[in-house]
Amino acid sequence: MKKRTFPRGVHPREKKEATSDQPIVPLPPPERVVIPLLQHFGAPARPAVKKGQAVLLGQMIGEAPGLFSAHVHASVSGAVLAVEEHGHSGGYPVPAVVISNDGQDRTASGAGVEPDAFSLSPDEIRQKVKAAGIVGLGGAAFPTAVKLSPPKDKPIDILIINGCECEPMLTADYRLMLEHPGAILKGAALARTAVGAQKIIIGIEDNKADAADVLLREAGLFPAEIQRLKTKYPQGAEKNLIYALLRREVPRGGLPFDVGVVVQNVGTSKAIWEAVSAGKPLYERVITVGGPGIREPKNLLARVGTPFRTAVEFCGGLQDDANTLIMGGPMMGVAQWSLDTPIVKGTSGILAWHSPVTATEYPCIRCGRCIEHCPMGLSPTQLHKFVRYEKWADAENWGVLDCVECGCCQYTCPSKIPLVHWMRLGKNKINRAKRKKSA
Repeated sequence: MKKRTFPRGVHPREKKEATSDQPIVPLPPPERVVIPLLQHFGAPARPAVKKGQAVLLGQMIGEAPGLFSAHVHASVSGAVLAVEEHGHSGGYPVPAVVISNDGQDRTASGAGVEPDAFSLSPDEIRQKVKAAGIVGLGGAAFPTAVKLSPPKDKPIDILIINGCECEPMLTADYRLMLEHPGAILKGAALARTAVGAQKIIIGIEDNKADAADVLLREAGLFPAEIQRLKTKYPQGAEKNLIYALLRREVPRGGLPFDVGVVVQNVGTSKAIWEAVSAGKPLYERVITVGGPGIREPKNLLARVGTPFRTAVEFCGGLQDDANTLIMGGPMMGVAQWSLDTPIVKGTSGILAWHSPVTATEYPCIRCGRCIEHCPMGLSPTQLHKFVRYEKWADAENWGVLDCVECGCCQYTCPSKIPLVHWMRLGKNKINRAKRKKSA
């Protein structure tokens, strides 16, 4: 099978061996969960419960206020201790619901079970996905019901299921493909119906050949083909994945809709199947807890709202010299300052290691490596200067909003310039000015 890829990118050490053979293990829920009402792209959910109220597992506790938001559900049964602001993995406080776990996982029995999910209409599938609060589990946490609702003037012919998991150290998606191929394919079939696509393509990097074989064996009853891709970072970024598989280029400022494509992560696909067939809301997800700073790396099925501390302690705790904690992967992950940060829908991993406290930044030597490896074809060093000196119009004209914050530029920079941080600052400033102007 021919292996496909995209231009540029980098080849960081994969370091997946510590958890690639570790099966998914359920993480016992803690005595108390803190469930943020902002775990997705868009506006925070509105609280739907009050202090002292009894809640059931899977009950909606946060209601989406608009299209670009997502419902939030209780990950345990028990009593609401508080509705208050709490620290978030993004580094800022957000509204959250604190629930005391009664240890019984009481649910509303039989709620939402669909005996023949494949008989549902596209709109019925989208409504069940929206009710379940599903968002993209690859990291962006974009509301899935919106992705499954392409504009009528932009017909979709291809649904891509993203099984690349190109970030080093993370193996949660890999284990999902090995252990739950049927649910992934069934969810993909439902998503295909929802968007009206003709074909499903599952893209998997060639370092996961056994996962590709497992899916290939299961795919006989579904209109799906398995495509192997060369292992390269960031192969899993949706614009790069679309180009690698289809040679279609998403226009600047555009979306996959513009080239007739919808992309979903394998974990999202499984969540779609569980929501539509069994009425299960998105209150848990698979994460990798690893890195050299973790004593016993594992892949865990963790409840949303569980503190990082609980997951880390279940994996033997931190090594004595660990001083860096990351949510996500080492390339795009966000550094954390506390083990009390709760797991959210977008938490793909918790990584720990020892790193130098400070890194010396040197002047740019104009080597061009950042340009050579940028998968979006940008000039990061020039964008860095525009942002640093607040040349916002120039930064936008040179494409700072097209940056996917993959970290390839920073990874290859010999001067150790924190280029991703400058790109992120520029995007935030420009987008904030646009929102203020349109308000």
